[in-house]
Amino acid sequence: MHRESTAAHALAATFVLLVAGCAAPVPATAPPPAPEPMRAMVLPSAPPAVPLPAPTPPRTEVHPLEAAVAHAERVRGLPASELATEIQRLGETSYTPLRATQLAQALAFARGPANASRAQALLQRVLADPAGEAQPLHPYARVLAAQIAEQRRVDEQAERQAQQLREAQRRIEQLNDRLEAVRAIERSLPGAPRAPAPRSP
Repeated sequence: MHRESTAAHALAATFVLLVAGCAAPVPATAPPPAPEPMRAMVLPSAPPAVPLPAPTPPRTEVHPLEAAVAHAERVRGLPASELATEIQRLGETSYTPLRATQLAQALAFARGPANASRAQALLQRVLADPAGEAQPLHPYARVLAAQIAEQRRVDEQAERQAQQLREAQRRIEQLNDRLEAVRAIERSLPGAPRAPAPRSP
């Protein structure tokens, strides 16, 4: 019986301890640490803007041949007075291959033997010029010189034909004068038949 009592006491003590352990407050778990505030990303500062230099305009240098052709187009339809002014203006400038070619063009449009001779002399000077500016003009100067020579030949032929026509007309007038003189002498001879008077209608 004593053993049963001891066992009962031990069981009761164990039960008390178990109950006490269940009743003990459970320690609260620590809350998770708060996230650190997000730091703002700092971007590296951009370098100061450097102003770009103004764009260089493209070169508008005109090729000598283009300038010569453009001048020919401009002076081709000028009246005689304005063409003479252009010839005088170009003749007063200093020599350059382009100026000489332009003056030769103006002289060619003005026509006439003296102008044609002067134009050919200018073109021959351009063709003999070894400068770099003259080289692009050489083919054009050769063609222009050939055209002027051909035009000069045609003008001279036309002038010869016109002179021959004037001479033929003068001879015809002389023959008419002589024929009229012979007729006058015939009418003045005695017994010469008189021309019948015209009949009235």
